Amino acid sequence: MANVSSSNSLGERVPKLRFPEFEGEWDFELFSDLFTFLSNNTLSRAELSETGNIRNIHYGDILVRYTDVINIDDEIMPFVSNNSEGKVRCDVLRTGDVIITDTAEDDTVGKAIEIINHNNKSVVSGLHTMPCRPNRDFTASFLGYYINSNTYHSQLYPYMQGIKVTSISKANIGKTLIHFPSRSEQKKIVELFNLIEKKILVQKKLVKALKLYKRGLLSKLFPQKGESVPHYRFTGFMDAWEQRKFGEITELKSASRVHKEEWTTEGVPFYRSSDVMAAINGTENDKAFISQELYEKLSSASGRLEAGDILVTGGGSVGNPYIVPDNAPLYTKDADLLWIKNQGRFNSYFVYEFFLSPSFRSYLGSISHVGTIAHYTITQLSETPISLPSVEEQDKLGKYFQRIDHLITLHQRKYNSYKKEKLALLQQMFI
Repeated sequence: MANVSSSNSLGERVPKLRFPEFEGEWDFELFSDLFTFLSNNTLSRAELSETGNIRNIHYGDILVRYTDVINIDDEIMPFVSNNSEGKVRCDVLRTGDVIITDTAEDDTVGKAIEIINHNNKSVVSGLHTMPCRPNRDFTASFLGYYINSNTYHSQLYPYMQGIKVTSISKANIGKTLIHFPSRSEQKKIVELFNLIEKKILVQKKLVKALKLYKRGLLSKLFPQKGESVPHYRFTGFMDAWEQRKFGEITELKSASRVHKEEWTTEGVPFYRSSDVMAAINGTENDKAFISQELYEKLSSASGRLEAGDILVTGGGSVGNPYIVPDNAPLYTKDADLLWIKNQGRFNSYFVYEFFLSPSFRSYLGSISHVGTIAHYTITQLSETPISLPSVEEQDKLGKYFQRIDHLITLHQRKYNSYKKEKLALLQQMFI
């Protein structure tokens, strides 16, 4: 962590957290005085291509893919298609320019990126963006980090318009204030955030590489369609895997209906598909609960979830698994999550990995006419084929993948911690 110190003796004109060698108030200017708005194009996604002469920065990529600063030489982005180049009548972007999104489906509207374009490649800004150019020199990347900080973004909330789709205008962006310190302090701040960004990027690449490695193993350690043995096996296992259907190997259960007005803020956890996806992705989501009294009433009819049972998402992002970790009270949403009783008939972690395997994902696509499926029902689960080796081989495979998942989880948490560290510093080191 960099050597920074807390300071707020001068009120809002200094950041809460600061490098100790700097003091005094930050300067500020109106956005409209500091920036000149540039022109963008209005090309649709259909008018973009994977190759071409002019790179195009789309607002959706700013909202989802890009961080605070993008180097044009390093980023993969679409091009204006050859047939649409004649429609491009807008400013070409250069190093230091900033692009701000003017619409989003939530309050992320106003997310921005700063451009690094040292080789002067042809880059333009697309639909629903507000490109702008500062009228004074800033340390490269400072504006990208600053405009995406919560301290600056909070100025935008009063100007956001819309309900389902939120927007903000150039005129209202122009009313906000840009606070900035001396160039030397800008440089120190940028160096710190560049270091954190590198740590985040390295960790992100490591998590991605581990997930790709696991995906490759899943394709080799589970039999492919029409095969009875996997391509790779642990030493000592020779027998063919047994072809079964889920309805044949164990009991599949449904929970009793719980209405949303019966949810509580504490009590027995009430699991939904969003909870399963959060567990898989290593993220947090809003939790739901039901009262102990309601749990006792419902579970007396439907039974209790027990350690080793598996829940599978039946709605939303379907076919994703969750292993019930223990016998603590837990209830689940009917139809949204399908309930597989273990009953000691299989290794839970082996079945968990089966649902993530290419063979199952391929099967899931095959039972839908369009390649995706909005619902995965208990009837479909009952008919889902699964290849089962001996319990000993299941145990071996389950433990092997459990170690890999543990490693992925550790690095995913490290990645998340770096992102939280960055967000905290963005909040405290800017005005």
